[in-house]
This record gives sequence, structure tokens and C-alpha cells, in this order.
Amino acid sequence: MSLPKPEPSEAKRIALVATAQAGDPSFMTSLARGLAVLGAFTSHSRVLTGAELARETGLSRAAVQRCLHTLELLGYVAAEGRGYALRPRVLGLGHAYLTSASLARIAQPVLDEVRDQLKESCSLGVLDDDELLYVARAEISRIMSISLHPGSRLPAYCTSMGRVLLAERPLAEQREYLRKHPRAQLTERTCIDAERLLDILAKVRKDGFSLVDQELEPGLRSLAVPIRNQVGELVAAINVGTQAARISARQLVSVALPSLRAAAEKLRLQVP
Repeated sequence: MSLPKPEPSEAKRIALVATAQAGDPSFMTSLARGLAVLGAFTSHSRVLTGAELARETGLSRAAVQRCLHTLELLGYVAAEGRGYALRPRVLGLGHAYLTSASLARIAQPVLDEVRDQLKESCSLGVLDDDELLYVARAEISRIMSISLHPGSRLPAYCTSMGRVLLAERPLAEQREYLRKHPRAQLTERTCIDAERLLDILAKVRKDGFSLVDQELEPGLRSLAVPIRNQVGELVAAINVGTQAARISARQLVSVALPSLRAAAEKLRLQVP
């Protein structure tokens, strides 16, 4: 069986759209190219050279250099060694959405309450382009090597919130998601088998919660439940994450599930 073709990175996706719309007089190709260059920077590639950015975006080196020159003058990137790195100003591009999103505003006090009650980090997430997007977080301590904050993205198939959100989709959409998205074996426990994942999603939907035990990162357990609005529509998920050495999977469900469900009910009454 052939593996599904990997989805293009965000940078290449933007660059491809820019190329496809080159004949549209209303489409600003230069703006799209600049966004593609910004999208090429990730937590794993903090400093990139012009050649690396050209390779990542699919743009010519000349186009990349023009974008970098403009972004540097505007304060979004800065030269660092032989390459370029993002400047803090770039955070403002996403900050307006995250701070104005009503769900994040409503949820933050509830997340803080769960964190203080359980003494564990608590997060709120939604699906965006088939990835888990963190929109709010109350952190007790860093337990992951992956830095998490509002705006962070993680694979949906191996995260507790991602599975809660995927579980609500019709079976055909779940199969399409698994067909489109390659699944990496992030730890020895990570489930990547499509049929097994479908069974897991069915159980999550039946149980109303998802427990992920060291599939995203060794030593990390997380538990998530869905958040619905006042008419019962799924709008997000809420989770807690803990160190596996601190609490067993069974204890985590016993201790944290009531608090998460109470938080989800509190949010249900506030979310329109």
C-alpha cells in the first residue's frame, strides 16, 4: 500500500496559491510571497538562510531576498549570522485574533480554575486545517520539550484534544483525514494504524473523553473532553496534561475527568 502524499507546508501552500493566482489582477502576489516567507519559520527552524527559505517556499532566491528586505525594514525579521530570524513584532499578526476570540476570553478563567484545582496544565483547543490549534492555556509548569502556547499547533491524531474533536466527525470524514495526513511514529506508543485509530475515535465518541498515554511525547499523559455550546454543537476541547511518573492513567481519569466535565459544562452555559 502506498503512503499518502504529504501535505505541503504552510509556506509552500501559500506560494502555490500565489503562483496559481498570478493572472488575477486583484490578487497581491507580493503580499502572498511575503506571507509564505514568514510561514517558513518554525520552532524547529528559527534561523534560515535565503537559500533555505527559497527551498522551503518554492520561490526564487531573488523573490525571497526582496521579501526579506521588506520584512526586515518593517521589523518582522532580522539578520542573524548567515541567515534571518523572526522578530517579536511578528507576534502581533496573530495576537489580535487570539485576544479577540470570544471563546479564548471566556475560557481563560475556567482553565485557570482547573489548573489551580488539579495542579496540572490545562488547555483549550480547536481544529484548524486538520491540526490541533491551541487557543488558550493555563500552565503550571513545563512538562514537555515542545513549547506550548496559544497559537501552537500539534497533530490531531495523537493528541487527546485532537482525538476528541476528530471523534465528532462522520466516519467518512475521519477516513479522509487519515488518508490525507501521514502519521509519524513520535514515540514507541504512538498509534499510526488507520483502522486502529478509527476504533479509538469510536471509543472516544462513546465514552465522551480521550486519554492519550505517551503517544505525543514520552512521559506525557493527557486527558480531554469536548466543549459544546448551548445548542449542543461541538466548539472546542479542553484537556489537562501531566507527567506519567506522577499519576497513572487510571488515576488521571478518576481525578481529572470530573473537573474537566464540570469545566466543559460551565463553558457550555457561557458559549453562544
